[in-house]
Amino acid sequence: MAARSKARKRAVDVLYEADIRSGSPLTLLRDRIETGNPPVPEHTVRLVEGVAEHAARIDALIDAHASNWSIDRLPDVDRAILRMAVFELLWADDVPDAVVIDEAVELAKTLSTDDSPAYVNGVLGAILAAEVPTTT
Repeated sequence: MAARSKARKRAVDVLYEADIRSGSPLTLLRDRIETGNPPVPEHTVRLVEGVAEHAARIDALIDAHASNWSIDRLPDVDRAILRMAVFELLWADDVPDAVVIDEAVELAKTLSTDDSPAYVNGVLGAILAAEVPTTT
């Protein structure tokens, strides 16, 4: 697994755990950094901090584009994957959009339900279409 893929998985782990414990992802991230076993990749830090910084906008976008589901009704893992991927799509200019979506779909295949990869792909595609201007 590539370094950034591992960092994304670690970010999803932190976001998921913070969400199910109703805690702060930044506090949990700091705890993981202090423990340092295993070490927390810099890209994980960037992702978790970015999600925390843009949380309200990210959740509003997911809620608006998650057809037939509110963000609170999404499976916890899917919510964590979507939050991380939306941050990376909209605020991480050094990662191609197709890579972000592919990585999120792969995480959903590995960590969530059989229906989750297609759902994650659809939500991210809708957000991308609505939020990222196309160049012609």
